[in-house]
Amino acid sequence: MAAGLEQLPFRARIWKRRAVIVGLRVARLIRTGISRFFPALRYIVQSLHRRWRRSLQFRTVLTTLLLAVTSFAVVGAYLSNQIANNLFQERLTQAESETRYNVKQVQDTFDGAQVTDQSSVITLVYDTLNAVEGRGSVIQRRYVFEAMPQQTKPRNRWVESRASDQLTVSVIPPDLRKAVQESGKDQYWASTVIPVGTEDRPGIAVGNKVTFNGTVYELYLIYDLNTAQQTLDEIQSVLWAGGAVLVLMIGAIAWYVTRNVVSPVSHAAVVSEKLAAGQLQERMVVKGEDEVARLGASFNHMAASLQEQITQLATLSQMQQRFVSDVSHELRTPLTTVRMAAEVLFDARHDFDPINKRSAELLYNQVERFQSLLSDLLEISRFDAGVAMLDAEPEDILQVIAHVIEGAAPVAAEYGSEIVLRAPAGGIVVEMDSRRIDRILRNLILNAVEHGEGKPVTITVAANQTAVGVAVRDQGIGMTPAEAARVFDRFWRADPARARTTGGSGLGLSIAMEDTKLHNGWLQAWGKKGSGANFRLTVPLRQGEEIDKSPVQLEPEDIVLPDVPAGSNDVLVLGKGPAAEPAGAQTVRKEAPPSSKTAVHVPPKEPS
Repeated sequence: MAAGLEQLPFRARIWKRRAVIVGLRVARLIRTGISRFFPALRYIVQSLHRRWRRSLQFRTVLTTLLLAVTSFAVVGAYLSNQIANNLFQERLTQAESETRYNVKQVQDTFDGAQVTDQSSVITLVYDTLNAVEGRGSVIQRRYVFEAMPQQTKPRNRWVESRASDQLTVSVIPPDLRKAVQESGKDQYWASTVIPVGTEDRPGIAVGNKVTFNGTVYELYLIYDLNTAQQTLDEIQSVLWAGGAVLVLMIGAIAWYVTRNVVSPVSHAAVVSEKLAAGQLQERMVVKGEDEVARLGASFNHMAASLQEQITQLATLSQMQQRFVSDVSHELRTPLTTVRMAAEVLFDARHDFDPINKRSAELLYNQVERFQSLLSDLLEISRFDAGVAMLDAEPEDILQVIAHVIEGAAPVAAEYGSEIVLRAPAGGIVVEMDSRRIDRILRNLILNAVEHGEGKPVTITVAANQTAVGVAVRDQGIGMTPAEAARVFDRFWRADPARARTTGGSGLGLSIAMEDTKLHNGWLQAWGKKGSGANFRLTVPLRQGEEIDKSPVQLEPEDIVLPDVPAGSNDVLVLGKGPAAEPAGAQTVRKEAPPSSKTAVHVPPKEPS
């Protein structure tokens, strides 16, 4: 016995530990269930919302069902309430009629009784009340017989109260008792709940006053409404079942009707998507002669007309592309001959008279311009034919930019502009086709110099995790947003009357856009009249990656360089900063001796 008592604390600790383990497992299961329930519920809600937005048939059927359920709920509630009121009024009328009759019989019996001893009085009262208790035509009837309180005469009454089985005076509502006690011979009623066995049933209590041997009694006849309640429950069950079946039938009808209407529309949408994808032979299936059939026939006629027009346009476009390509190729040989002759005349122009000298110079310049235009046309024809290929290799984009700036320096000096480069220290390795990137940047920088009106041209370079951005900003004449939207169109000019002095083909920015598309990059333009323009090139660091955000701003901020005097336009600044430096960040310059410069001076040259 003592050993068992000694083991009790040990066992208690074991059971306590087991209870903690079980509690932790139950808590983990609850937490896992909750963590899975809410995502599943969210998925279901999102699926329903997506189906609601995308399916006309689902939206129509669901709306019809909701309206039908609402209508049936309102009508069912109204019918149920009316039926319940009618049943109750019928039972109440019957209860009041039977109560008047039974109370009159009880009072007549008490008035004609010739009993004086206690046992005879008790027997008479019990027999009379038991005769009242029983079944009427429909309603089960019970009674409560109670002497009114605060009666002093006669003192020798032998019956105080009497009630049917399981009933007491507590089942009578207090308001009903008060109304009966304060009335004369009037009859009152009230709804109540009566216990029958182990359940409570609805009932009606009807109260009156009766007198016996000078004592006033309250007599309540209580009628069981369980039969009426069962009838009402059955009617409500029938209403609910019929309503559910009717709602399902309405839903099925709505689904069938909307399917017949929506299916041709869905089929038309599928055919339209295939037509948009280039499958011009797709047509709708037409059945019958109704409105939907006429819609399908009209749709097919429209598709056939579009196919014919698109085929004609495609054929014409191919002919135009072939014509441009063939003409460009055919022109190269005579153009080479003309260029060689022009070079000979240009080199010997010093021996000519002034008129012939000027003619030789014009011939040489126009042949150079014609050759540039021909090269651009050949490149455009390759893009149109879809044969342009990207030869991408990892290279430092800063070296490409430096090479472009070096080539543009004579033009910048001729226009009296400075080129300011703001780039991070080190290099930025990008998988790119350096020849095409060089051509893009050369077009952007030369355009900025040409339209910069001798003001500085700023080149900003920055990189983030996925892309590198190059912004070319000039502060010249600028352009409107409408002009910025069309600046990449072929042969488009903001001012058609303005003469071209550089480039001249009108295809440079169009070719730059096509080169950018080959890199899966962005080429965007911003401009404002009188405030200059900003062109932003953004290409991914690695081919195949998506660009989330450009590391440089499209709408530029005013750039202020420290330690550079106002009005100075003869400095090429190589700035240092982080790779993701924003376009408006400050560029840092270090002072260095002349033998180790970080600022390279490029004095502008006067045009000869």
